[in-house]
Amino acid sequence: MTQLNPRQREAVRYIDGPLLVLAGAGSGKTSVITRKIAYLVEQCDISAKRIAAVTFTNKAAREMKERVSKLIGGSTAKGLTVCTFHQLGLKIIRSERKHLGLKSGFSIFDGEDSRNLIRDLLIQEHGAEGDQAGTIAQRISSWKNDRVLPEQAVARATSPADILCAQAYLRYQRALRAYNALDFDDLILLPTILFEQQSEILEKWQSQLHYLLVDEYQDTNTSQYLLVKQLVGLRGGLTVVGDDDQSIYAWRGARPENLELLQEDFPGLKVIKLEQNYRSTSRILKAANTLIANNSHVFEKQLWSELGYGEPLRIIRCSDERHEADQVVAEIQDHRLRKRKAYGDYAILYRGNHQSRLLEIALQQDQVPYHLSGGTSFFSRNEVKDIMAYLRLLVNADDDNAFLRIANVPRRKLGTSTLEALGAFANEQQCSLSEACERAGEGVLPEASLKRLKEFHYWLGSMRRLSDSEAGVAGIRQLIRDIDYEDWLLQLSSSEDVAERRMSNVHFLIDSLDKLTRDEGIGLDEAINRLILRDLLEQQDEDEAGHDCVQLMTLHASKGLEFPHVYIIGMEENLLPHRVSIEEDNIAEERRLAYVGITRAQQTLTMTLAEKRRQFGDTIPCEPSRFIAELPADDLVWQGGSDEKSVEANKERAAETLSSLKSLFA
Repeated sequence: MTQLNPRQREAVRYIDGPLLVLAGAGSGKTSVITRKIAYLVEQCDISAKRIAAVTFTNKAAREMKERVSKLIGGSTAKGLTVCTFHQLGLKIIRSERKHLGLKSGFSIFDGEDSRNLIRDLLIQEHGAEGDQAGTIAQRISSWKNDRVLPEQAVARATSPADILCAQAYLRYQRALRAYNALDFDDLILLPTILFEQQSEILEKWQSQLHYLLVDEYQDTNTSQYLLVKQLVGLRGGLTVVGDDDQSIYAWRGARPENLELLQEDFPGLKVIKLEQNYRSTSRILKAANTLIANNSHVFEKQLWSELGYGEPLRIIRCSDERHEADQVVAEIQDHRLRKRKAYGDYAILYRGNHQSRLLEIALQQDQVPYHLSGGTSFFSRNEVKDIMAYLRLLVNADDDNAFLRIANVPRRKLGTSTLEALGAFANEQQCSLSEACERAGEGVLPEASLKRLKEFHYWLGSMRRLSDSEAGVAGIRQLIRDIDYEDWLLQLSSSEDVAERRMSNVHFLIDSLDKLTRDEGIGLDEAINRLILRDLLEQQDEDEAGHDCVQLMTLHASKGLEFPHVYIIGMEENLLPHRVSIEEDNIAEERRLAYVGITRAQQTLTMTLAEKRRQFGDTIPCEPSRFIAELPADDLVWQGGSDEKSVEANKERAAETLSSLKSLFA
């Protein structure tokens, strides 16, 4: 407690009712959550197994768990739940699956699985409508987040586009049920429906959970808000931590107004504001406060710091996007040389992923090491997911999700209608899809479909026996040859080079498996299970990000992070704020996004804008972002133009750089 400031201590000790901790950027909210868990266990005699802390990402949950373990540790922490919303929902579903009509071993579809299923259903029923799968999947996700069921969506639909989406939703849910599968949004939606319909199950979970802590509350959607409300019940054992100024995920269903709703649903709600920032200089915080004051607020707050006033914020004018990329890299090189800093002290933030391309080229040309966050991870590549699905079926014949992914990869004429009929039969028989292939007889499916299914099932069995034998990884290489996967990639890819690169990912996966079995002396099944867990790769990604390199990421991805020196590029109308947000009159969220970017900076902040950019093959003039005009003018230094001040500033910086070079070689 001695390490906390008065407001933080008050938030930790308050247990007389529901509490909202309004935590500004860099105000030490994680310390409040972790120490409050320790306080509840050690001072309030609440068993750790009666406490749950919920956040939004695996990384945040892992870090929180590690910090709590250091505070209470040992057997005292046994049974404590620290997880994401979706993990909590999955825990409830696994426990209550029979009430939800699910068989054991149900599958969970990720975004791509869902889009593929919707595409197949559209093609099956409407011919050439498959290209709308992504849009419809997003609409279905929004409906689920807002707790709109398929029948309700159909009843409310009026326009042809709405009717198509609603009918697809109905059909999609029917297919999921036949496949004994859920999607990501179901992990929250289904528990809320179950609790609403079966009060005795809700009472059971409420009696198990005596205190709930929720991080990043401004990011909750309608279903998540209801789940929290249901679990807390009348006991009021709730602490939520959030910041309405950092709500930047409306596009995926987040509702910052949920913070306001708390006051209605919990009339005795206490609000404690954390306004002392431990990250940034006062000048950076002044700019952030001044900018965000242009948004309307239910809860007012002002960030402040004891870290000194700090350097002015710089704004660099560039002629175009290439000049902007070159200038930012030159600025980093220059600053690093003058101040003797590490590459890892610098981050470049941008509104859209497309802005990173020229930066990467400029960084590579100057041989500056960098790490690009948000790139495609190895395990999210289609070819890797395909082969992983085959591997999963080798170690577990009853993995329905894996079966569905590769039943028709490469094509075996096992379409959606065949797989759905097989799924319905498997549900009747209460068995897996693999076992249903064996049990199915005439009348269940058309004769030709049944023959193809059984051939596929028996071939998989022979591959399983081969890989179980001494053949091991050689058996897997045989499997890939049997399905002629290389030719399949050639058919799918835009060029031979692309197909070759994708096939090299497959070889890398199998080589990794081979290395794992040899280096650690483990069996093939255990090696496959380790790859399925993805722990090794997640760790590798985190290690790479920790090396001494410049960090490149979107403003969205930067939330929760901090860097000594931050560059925000593309401070222009139609980029930040984004064109779509301007058209939809959603400037408030874009302003919050700029606020998040500014508050990532600890010591210096530089913003850039271009006079013109190429867009869709044309060069268009650019206007400075309205957010620059909303910053305190006295704290800004402009650079790169032809005015006298800019020229003088450039001369001073050049002299300082030359002096640093001389001292470096002295």
